[in-house]
Amino acid sequence: MKGIDKRTHKDGTISYRARVRIKGHPVLIQSFASKTLAMKWKRDTESAVEQGKYAYDKPGSKNTLAELIDRYIERVLPSKPKNARNVRQHLLWWKQELGHCLLSDIKPSLIAQKRDELLSGLTCKGKLRSATTVVRYLASLSHAFTIAVKDWEWMQENPVLKISKPKISNERTRFLSDEERMRLVKACQQSESKGLYPVVILALSTGMRRGEILNLKWNDVDLDRGAILLQTTKNGERRFIPLVGIALDLLKSRCVNQSATFLVFPAPHSPSKPIDIRSAWETALEKAGIFNFRFHDLRHTAASYLAMNQASLLEIGTLLGHKTIQMTKRYAHLSNAHIYATASVLNDKLRDNT
Repeated sequence: MKGIDKRTHKDGTISYRARVRIKGHPVLIQSFASKTLAMKWKRDTESAVEQGKYAYDKPGSKNTLAELIDRYIERVLPSKPKNARNVRQHLLWWKQELGHCLLSDIKPSLIAQKRDELLSGLTCKGKLRSATTVVRYLASLSHAFTIAVKDWEWMQENPVLKISKPKISNERTRFLSDEERMRLVKACQQSESKGLYPVVILALSTGMRRGEILNLKWNDVDLDRGAILLQTTKNGERRFIPLVGIALDLLKSRCVNQSATFLVFPAPHSPSKPIDIRSAWETALEKAGIFNFRFHDLRHTAASYLAMNQASLLEIGTLLGHKTIQMTKRYAHLSNAHIYATASVLNDKLRDNT
């Protein structure tokens, strides 16, 4: 029957969505467990609309945002273990701010108002919340709305899609000079945290992210081949990382009677959890006299050194696990010497032909 769609859901259940389209009237959609019920509702509804007897419910007038968020956290969030903790934090903030509102009352202007409050608000560290963080808050809410529209049919559109997102810049390329690197490495060697030095060396030599290093397990490391194979990365793909030199030596010295499932850098009193290096890292930066530098900038440092040593953008992107070349182009200006050398070769060939 036209206007009846069969739908198979992720949990294997089947439902039938009936749609009533009558010119001059809003589109009506309802889901049923059986096709018979869907057809009956469609016939009865079409008749009621044509006779002017149908009482329209405002889309989103039956549920509050709090109900949506609670259901999302219960049913959807468990399938997103990678960033579930942050998404939950974002959604609970939205629930606190707008949870009492009916979904029909949540307009783009209201979300934009809360967006601006997030941008002007302070974090727990007393700093202004970054545009990147605000975009993540919006993304978490947006996905919850998308599920409510597509899977649950609680509303007809996602209001987050109608507002502008804060502009974020990923162009930060702060990296260590040779002198800064020597001071930082020395400070890490002298740190009371025995794990800080090898963690920093691994970051500098491989360009790995902090989370990738701290959650690294011995079964991800092949000391004989000198390689690390990350099974799960930020972009969702496996990544091969060569392990050589001092980084390889440091991991070999730590691998003594270690089970393959153990963390390479476990917390001293809780082996199932990764080591916490935040305090030791800040102390090392202070002792080294290095400012305006984050742990993630060690990744930029590794990439910048590669660029200055004539590695291609493709090689840098492959090592760092970039999905697009655009992400790697921030290091292009550092490899100008290589570009000049390539241009010289090309012009020498042209000269030979004249």
